[in-house]
Amino acid sequence: MKIRIGYGLGTQTTNNDESFGAFVDDLERLGFDSLWVSERISGSAPDPVVAMAFAAGRVKKLKFGMSVMVLPGRNPVLLAKQMASLDKMSGGRLLPAFGLGAVNPREQAAFGVERKQRGKLFDEALPLMRRLWTEDEVDHDGEHYQFSKVQVIPKPAQEELEVWMGGIAPSELRRIGRLADGWLPSFCTPDDVRQGIETVNAVAAEHDREIDPEHMGVLVPYGDGELPPLVLETLAKRRPDIDPNQLVASGVAELKEMLERYIEVGASKFVVVPFTEPEDWTEELERVADSVLGLHN
Repeated sequence: MKIRIGYGLGTQTTNNDESFGAFVDDLERLGFDSLWVSERISGSAPDPVVAMAFAAGRVKKLKFGMSVMVLPGRNPVLLAKQMASLDKMSGGRLLPAFGLGAVNPREQAAFGVERKQRGKLFDEALPLMRRLWTEDEVDHDGEHYQFSKVQVIPKPAQEELEVWMGGIAPSELRRIGRLADGWLPSFCTPDDVRQGIETVNAVAAEHDREIDPEHMGVLVPYGDGELPPLVLETLAKRRPDIDPNQLVASGVAELKEMLERYIEVGASKFVVVPFTEPEDWTEELERVADSVLGLHN
């Protein structure tokens, strides 16, 4: 398997001013596979579509994705058009990744979708978007969306846009097996990843699907020194049963060791994300690149 390592900006990252261009340039210069931008309406991270479009026009090789974009609450036809246009104009560098959205009242209010409705909306919208990317004309009469003779033109540059999803809950793993082309969970241990790969593949087989074994990845946070209180609070909510130090690498040497443990259980696509914003992004990216970009299986 070929190991690919991208770099992500978390929900609290503020690298969205004039330094963002230099940041994107450094990712391409150093050989990172991709840029991943988070979506959080109430966070300081830039809007993912805007950030990806900026990156697409700035550099020529770097791929880009969202980790992850909320699908429930968006018009799937308009979103399909955005994604197709972005992939077409970038020469096929889009890595679309979608999710249900954060369990946060303010975030949910922004999208206008009740929590219990998110899964049903997602399950209808994603297959509809796939049809819009591949079929000349689409008729759809679903529970939540009704369209007649809808077209999305231009089509994506990629013959088939491969959709990534995250999550490690049983319901999320089942949805990935049914609908996704790749898995990119976060805040998980190597054992979580091993078991998750087994579950995703089993569910995919039940639905006569097969997910590329090289499309199993992990979003891996890292930091230096003690974790900030906000990070500890986030981890306590997400994984109260696990020591935070098992989920976040402390320093780039430990980051490399953590990636190697994930590789041993079958993961090969990674997004590393800093938990604190460095003073010098170029220096930080060079430090990470020196440590992990040489990894291979």
